[in-house]
Amino acid sequence: MQVRFFGTRGSLPVPGPRTIRYGGNTSCVALRTARGTRVILDMGTGAYALGRELAATGEPLRGHVLITHTHWDHIQGVPFFAPFFVPGNEWDIYAPRGLGASLRETLSGQMQYSYFPVALEQLGATIRYHDLVEGELTLEDDVAVETHYLNHPALTLGYRLTADGATVVYALDHEPFCAGAAEGTGALEGEDRRHAGFLRGADLAIHDAQYVAAEYPAKIGWGHSTIEYACRVAREAGAARLALMHHDPDRDDDALDALVARYRTGDLDLFAAAEGQTIDLSAARTAPAGSPVRSAREAVGSALAAQSVLLAADDPAAAESLAAILRGDGIGVHAAAPEPGAVAEAVLRHQPALAVLEPRSETPERVGALCAAIRALGPMGQDLPIVLVSPSDDRRGDEALGLSDRLVRPFTASYARTRLRAWLMRTACRWTRAAKPPGEAERIAALRTLRLLDTPAEERFDRIVALAARSIAAPFAALSLVDSDRQWFKANHGLPLGETPRDASLCAHVVAASDGCRSHAPLVVPDTLLDARFADNPAVTGPPYIRFYAGQPLILAEGHCIGTLCVADTRPRLLDPEEERRLRWLADLALAEIAPAPRA
Repeated sequence: MQVRFFGTRGSLPVPGPRTIRYGGNTSCVALRTARGTRVILDMGTGAYALGRELAATGEPLRGHVLITHTHWDHIQGVPFFAPFFVPGNEWDIYAPRGLGASLRETLSGQMQYSYFPVALEQLGATIRYHDLVEGELTLEDDVAVETHYLNHPALTLGYRLTADGATVVYALDHEPFCAGAAEGTGALEGEDRRHAGFLRGADLAIHDAQYVAAEYPAKIGWGHSTIEYACRVAREAGAARLALMHHDPDRDDDALDALVARYRTGDLDLFAAAEGQTIDLSAARTAPAGSPVRSAREAVGSALAAQSVLLAADDPAAAESLAAILRGDGIGVHAAAPEPGAVAEAVLRHQPALAVLEPRSETPERVGALCAAIRALGPMGQDLPIVLVSPSDDRRGDEALGLSDRLVRPFTASYARTRLRAWLMRTACRWTRAAKPPGEAERIAALRTLRLLDTPAEERFDRIVALAARSIAAPFAALSLVDSDRQWFKANHGLPLGETPRDASLCAHVVAASDGCRSHAPLVVPDTLLDARFADNPAVTGPPYIRFYAGQPLILAEGHCIGTLCVADTRPRLLDPEEERRLRWLADLALAEIAPAPRA
């Protein structure tokens, strides 16, 4: 895997004689794997030079763009990226999903007539837009991506990419959660330690380092790191190399040279990222695997629609200001007195996705008692994130008390909204994702050999799906093909989407159970809300509100399960023996159309 820097500056471009060596363009980094997969990290003004270089090849181009957030210095290159204007090129653009405008709407905003002469709709390439949350996804089968919320006034994602046995972490526009951590000394606590975990074992960590510790007190809340903090988390993570990036626009080349010399030590390979610099990680060590996380591609809006927040505060005015922020995003708010019994009762009654505490007295005894009352409720309370609103950002001992995070006063409404959104999006879509079967590579190859994925609708399959819905009296039915990271519907009846993330797919559980074993038994879920695998799935908690599911595996002659013929309902129910027979019979008809038996 090769990494090349095209823009390394933060906030605004400052090209000129002062920035010749390190560059004056804003954030843009290009990755290329051994298989040729292209990934671009951010599209600041550095994307202009990258686009010209790619367009000069004259070849059809396919690639992926991962945007940390949509502040201008990270997207200003979008309207000037030449490959976006070429018909036949294909690009997928990913960015964190907020609760307001979609990614496409946000990017379109900077290309409105008042600001730019070309509209987003006039770009010639095929461009697909993807809203992300914290989780994981796969690009082109050879790049594993893990996303992680950063600490910035806008909802921002860091990206951890693993390919060719090497791992790169890209974490720009991130501020220490605890102001004391900006000095780079002492133990990391809470979310700062979690952030270091995101960098664990990276072969290359590209990290925000706009300030030094002496400058930070005047910049608190601006959403950027100190060099001391970047070095501290990189050492904690065991990262092999650290690239300082998002250079302050007031910092010239000589100043960056001096900072690298000042902070470089024998235990950390430190450098300042420079435009045009290329790093080859093809022979890098393999980074340790992390804990499994959920899909980064989520139906966030529908998932959050069913969520609520418990707010327990002594000060009515403070409580109302937070409640107004949450309600402004369409989130339900339940109030409770900040007393152990009242808080526990409210959690049991409302089952919130987040608890926010703001007691007048913040003694460890009182905060600990409130957290203990929640944690004693079993899995519901043990998994619930608890955020303390406090004037202190001293997080020492928070985990022992049971706290997940702090929201430190004073804060702006936009910052509070960002931090609360991040916690809500982490917890809104919890479910068990299906394991991948042992023969997954062979299964995917068999599926793709059929050449059915992304093909137009065909009446022969539409009829089978319509018959399944009618014969079982179900409002929803689909012929579902489970690809490497998605579920795609060759035909569907009543369902609003043409595809879903694989990790949100109920049919993926059928594939996991059936592939290679030639089992033709359907997976029947009489009530999804009573099944831990599916109770918090976005298709259950939000539209189409599935309560009943039955999936009949589609198993090829060689034993690979490529998907299902499935039916679903909005009410709990059973599948009687006759209905099960019909579902199996119709699945056999679908298989006969998909892979006809050879003639004797």
